[in-house]
Amino acid sequence: MTNNTTADFGAHVKRFCRASVLVVGDVMLDRYVYGEVARVSPEAPVPILTVTREVAMPGGAGNVVRNLVALDASVAFVSMVGDDQAGSDLTGLIGGQERVEPWLLVQNGRTTTLKTRYIAQGQHLIRADREETLALPEKLSERLVKIALDAMAATTVTVLSDYRKGVLSAPVCASLINGAKKLGRRIIVDPKGHDYTRYEGADIVTPNRKELAEATGMKVDTEACIVAAAQVLLKRHGFSAVLVTRSEDGMSLITPDEVHHLPGEAREVFDVSGAGDTVVATLAAALAVETPLAEAARLANIAAGIVVGKVGTAVARPSDILAAIAPATGILQKIVTPAAAAEAAERWRLRGYTVGFTNGCFDLLHPGHVHLLEQCRARCQRLIVGINADASVKRLKGPTRPVQGEAERAAVLASLASVDLVCMFEEDTPIELIKRLRPDVLIKGADYTRETVVGAELVESWGGSVALAELLPGHSTTATLARLRG
Repeated sequence: MTNNTTADFGAHVKRFCRASVLVVGDVMLDRYVYGEVARVSPEAPVPILTVTREVAMPGGAGNVVRNLVALDASVAFVSMVGDDQAGSDLTGLIGGQERVEPWLLVQNGRTTTLKTRYIAQGQHLIRADREETLALPEKLSERLVKIALDAMAATTVTVLSDYRKGVLSAPVCASLINGAKKLGRRIIVDPKGHDYTRYEGADIVTPNRKELAEATGMKVDTEACIVAAAQVLLKRHGFSAVLVTRSEDGMSLITPDEVHHLPGEAREVFDVSGAGDTVVATLAAALAVETPLAEAARLANIAAGIVVGKVGTAVARPSDILAAIAPATGILQKIVTPAAAAEAAERWRLRGYTVGFTNGCFDLLHPGHVHLLEQCRARCQRLIVGINADASVKRLKGPTRPVQGEAERAAVLASLASVDLVCMFEEDTPIELIKRLRPDVLIKGADYTRETVVGAELVESWGGSVALAELLPGHSTTATLARLRG
């Protein structure tokens, strides 16, 4: 990418905070149950999962909303839940997100779609689904359409996220697409199934390769075949563009006049779940701030490459996309946000690496620091170092500290071979960062005891350990500063 192109793409991403997008579709609750398997049940030949933690997040169309929020866009969300616990949980999760205006209608007696995944040692054991896929009653559909059209008038781009759970029936899709045309709004459809007549007249559809084959009955094993199949959809249903996602092979954008094949952007693929939601969210955010379609598709492709390199149903943030557009070089690659450090730690654990964590101010790095960090690295296979941000150091050490700013301190630490990642924290203690990273080993100097190490009980609660490293006598930043003043 040339410097000018990089600057243009960066400008598009920085405008995402001005995007306003309407999402209409099937919301579901994704629940992840994590644990350890150490033995087989005596009752049947099945593993016993000892649960250690549970995570719940919005899925389906709700994941499109998550991705848009992560991109700093404003979102209006219209969907349907049942009057059950999963529906209540979803209402709380979505309503608790900033920049989201939720319209979650409740249908009495309806079962909210719930997908529960059981995972041990990084391995997916089983998924249990509970759902109802009947179309909404006519009066409820009419109410949903009215709310959506009102929200459409107040937003710039509309996304129809169809998971075939009953919200986007053919009449609802037709009403929303016709309404978008009258209002002059672009409408993007993430389709499902083989019958695309319900999406007739939409501006953009985003099938994956398998969905494209099902919708056309054509082969899609080469780029030429993909183009031919997409052109059939364009002519048959009056779409303005078809954006075909091709997993690790990238994406293809086909319009009546142009074809763009975008190569895969991921360096490593860990998890493709949710990547389609990231694509449609990034495309919508980009188009909402008047990014040309081909460039919007490129940004969506970059975002997809980011999320498949993360673990679980992940999101791409503007900082992630900007870093992918103009990646940091050298030691700066080691300096990351807490979120990025947590994702890296999860990837390392899935590979079987032991993840260690230590922290400190590390003002005026001296041989004692280097000795400590080398011992830390010897106790794990990957070491993450948390450093206090400037404001935190000032509160802990006084108004004259730190001597070196946080950026300089981070850069010096990142230059050490013993350190794999560096991330800053604003609080006085690293307890919140420890919760996010979930290290296997927590290491501090021998001037601490196990009882005084912040986060010790927390790390031990999930099976980790606490280690104390010997100190190199005669070295401290305070003593060094005193000698300099003397």
